[in-house]
Amino acid sequence: MGEKTKKKGSISYAKWGYIFIAPFFIIFAVFQLIPLISTIYYSFFEYYRSGLKVIGPNFAGLKNYITLFSTDLPKYFSNTLILWIIGFIPQIAISLLLAAWFTDLRLKLKGQTFFKTVIYMPNLIMASAFAMLFFALFSDNGPVNAVLMSMGWTTEPISFLNTVWGNRALVGLMNFLMWFGNTTIMLMAAIMGVDPTLYEAAELDGCTPNQMFWKITIPLIRPILVYVMITSMIGGLQMFDVPQILTNGKGGPDRTSTTMIMYLNNHLFSKNYGMAGAVSVVLFLVCAVLCVVVYFSLTKEDDGLTKAQHNELKAAKKVAAKAAKGGK
Repeated sequence: MGEKTKKKGSISYAKWGYIFIAPFFIIFAVFQLIPLISTIYYSFFEYYRSGLKVIGPNFAGLKNYITLFSTDLPKYFSNTLILWIIGFIPQIAISLLLAAWFTDLRLKLKGQTFFKTVIYMPNLIMASAFAMLFFALFSDNGPVNAVLMSMGWTTEPISFLNTVWGNRALVGLMNFLMWFGNTTIMLMAAIMGVDPTLYEAAELDGCTPNQMFWKITIPLIRPILVYVMITSMIGGLQMFDVPQILTNGKGGPDRTSTTMIMYLNNHLFSKNYGMAGAVSVVLFLVCAVLCVVVYFSLTKEDDGLTKAQHNELKAAKKVAAKAAKGGK
């Protein structure tokens, strides 16, 4: 009787886990999953506004997709990739350098907290404010041209905003300045998670700092590098506010700075929901495919190389253990 009473009076706490995570799934379903399904659904329909008249929704099959690929969509996709690459390559290079620099205890850097705060601050500034600032700085009559002309480096104002690579370089520079601080903080956290005994063992074996960086640090922080690259790629493919404001929505010169999201925004502004849905679906598929390719290409392990790395790490740990015992 005592055991039966105990079973009846027992409380199951398993349901509370589902109750606590339920708000996330409800919000996700209402604000993301349902809009995603409706977007895919309307991408197969003719559904737009002509003046005050709404046309559709009329089922059109793959007509929107056929029309989409007959336009300049490949050009806008290449523009988006170029703008992302221009900003991402210096971002990852400088972030790795700063992360290795700040986490190196041998340097004994002073004022690290101050520098970490300063490099992260641009991430807190709105992209629209950044774009307006650069628009004012690099305009034909702006301070940058005034300084260059006063120093005698040029006799005429450089039209940064009206040249293809000048415009793209400004977009890439803004993306770099806004995000390299955030990337640096994440890479610093990854490097600080590496076992210090590996570096001690490598140093005892006579490895140089350069060798330790490429043979120990980079392989062990690969998961964070993959995360940084994938999130940066998704953000780059969804680039909108910086080129939109910098080029006044025109993506000039000659639409060389028009991104896929700017193209999507034009269809949303014109109330062409069917074509906008098709652009969204294509962008979603492109993001998914590229992320999968990047993930498997960066996490793919060659058996021989992986075994060699494991053997090196085991040997390094053994040397570190012997050194620790010798010190005791």
